Amino acid sequence: MQTSLAEEFLDRPESARAQAILRACVHCGFCAAACPTYQLTGDELDGPRGRIYLIKQLLEGQPVSALTQAHLDRCLSCGACETVCPSGVQYRQLLDFGRDLVQGKVRRPWRAALLRRLLLEILPDARRFSRLMKLARILHPWLPRGLRRHVQPPGEVGLRPMRAHPRRMLMLEGCVQPSLAPRTNAAAARVLDRLGIGLVAAEEAGCCGAISQHLAAVEQAQAHARRNIDAWWPQIAAGVEAIVTTASGCGLLVKEYGQLLQDDPRYAEKAARVATLTKDLAEVLAGENLEAFSAAGNGRRIVFQSPCSMQHGQGLNGVAEAILRGCGYVLSAVPDSHQCCGSAGTYSILQPKLSKQLLKQKLTALMTGQPECIATANIGCQMHMARRAKVPVRHWIELLEP
Repeated sequence: MQTSLAEEFLDRPESARAQAILRACVHCGFCAAACPTYQLTGDELDGPRGRIYLIKQLLEGQPVSALTQAHLDRCLSCGACETVCPSGVQYRQLLDFGRDLVQGKVRRPWRAALLRRLLLEILPDARRFSRLMKLARILHPWLPRGLRRHVQPPGEVGLRPMRAHPRRMLMLEGCVQPSLAPRTNAAAARVLDRLGIGLVAAEEAGCCGAISQHLAAVEQAQAHARRNIDAWWPQIAAGVEAIVTTASGCGLLVKEYGQLLQDDPRYAEKAARVATLTKDLAEVLAGENLEAFSAAGNGRRIVFQSPCSMQHGQGLNGVAEAILRGCGYVLSAVPDSHQCCGSAGTYSILQPKLSKQLLKQKLTALMTGQPECIATANIGCQMHMARRAKVPVRHWIELLEP
């Protein structure tokens, strides 16, 4: 795809990278078959190829409008198009840049702008979100029925082991997961403890930055990344093996810190090092002897929903599934397993109509084998599916415990 950048973009390093991505696209259309939003709307501009054209027009200096913004907003950033693209087009990177540029050119209606600002102020702040959830649980009986589905008790968490081990790893705690599903990280700590791996705390670390990145708040995402790097660096210098993530969406962005901060001379090298050290929990356990957990499943039938950030973004499709099978679970097949559940960070809040359609499709596919539980690897997917699922939805690491 030939492009000619407008003069206003010539001096931006991101523009050269965007131009290279655009030129890699050969218009084949394979992406359309994999794109969830194109499958729902049938609109070319709601597919990757159409959105690529919109971004191309923007970079060439053509006018953009609220309609341009709407089509970019409707993208889930699921990465399914990248998985099937024969030319290796880095679509998500291009989309993030396009959204950032449109954000500066098209003013949103005040209600939409306010909602996005509230999401950016509340969700990435673990303390603020925790206080909000505590209040919501107190007021639960009086909340509207639709909102009550979003506010569930956290359940029993259990103790986190404190034993020291020669092998040490950092864990990204996350911003909403400690309040919504605190058992996930606690269960991960217990499993790793049994494997002789200790987790090291980094109190100053916080949100990975994914929410900000998806909402075109690039500078805020970069600030989150820098803070985490600063918090982790003393332990990295001291020799921790890895930075472990239990939420695949968070893990994907941390693995892309090198890309996010590549133009920052102070942080580029450190960001690349952090990205190299980051591992999804499934990657860590796949390299360990899990014989002690081999009877955990005891033949129970479950189904695994592989989050888009795991299978498309991190390329880890089948890793957690193999662990669960090795631990005694029988996994049901999932038709169209590449399709998104519709959570996609804040997508379920900002695009509720499309999100509900995708959720309905995903739950129908997951329940074809009549499993007794849905396992997943991302907090957003977990909470999104739990609102409508007729069986429990849990993080897969919990299933390794008795």
